[in-house]
Amino acid sequence: MFSPSREDARRGFFETWRKYQAQEPVSGIEAMLLEVILQHPEYHALLSKPDQYQDRDYAPEHGETNPFLHMSMHLAINEQLSIDQPPGIKQRYQTLLTQHGEAPAAQHEIMDCLAEMIWRAQRDQAPFDAAVYLNCIDAKFKK
Repeated sequence: MFSPSREDARRGFFETWRKYQAQEPVSGIEAMLLEVILQHPEYHALLSKPDQYQDRDYAPEHGETNPFLHMSMHLAINEQLSIDQPPGIKQRYQTLLTQHGEAPAAQHEIMDCLAEMIWRAQRDQAPFDAAVYLNCIDAKFKK
C-alpha cells in the first residue's frame, strides 16, 4: 500500500501544479492530482508557492481548511468511486450528482461523511465502519 508522508503528498500537489503551469506532461497519479487541482482554483496561488506552504499547519479550531487534506479527500473519494468500494458508494454518488448537478458539490457531501468516519475511527481506535459511512451518505439525499 502506498502511504506517502505529509511532505511527499504536498510535494506531489506542488510538482503537479508546476508541471501544468510549465505545460509539461503529467502521468499516473499526477493526472489524478491535476483533475482535483483544476476543480479548486482557490488553491492555485497557494500551489504556486511551495516554499511558503510546504510546511504550513492548518488549525480547524481557528476556522482554517487544510487545502492538501481537502484535495486528498477528493482523491480518496475518486478512488472509492472507481472501484465502488464500499459497495454501493458509486450509486449513492450518482444520486447526489443528480441532486446537485455537479461533481464537486456531490463529492463535498460525501466528504463530510468521510471526514466524520475518519475522525470516529481515530477517536475510537476502531476500524472504518463502511455501513455507518454509507448511512451517513444516505442521510444527505433530499427527501
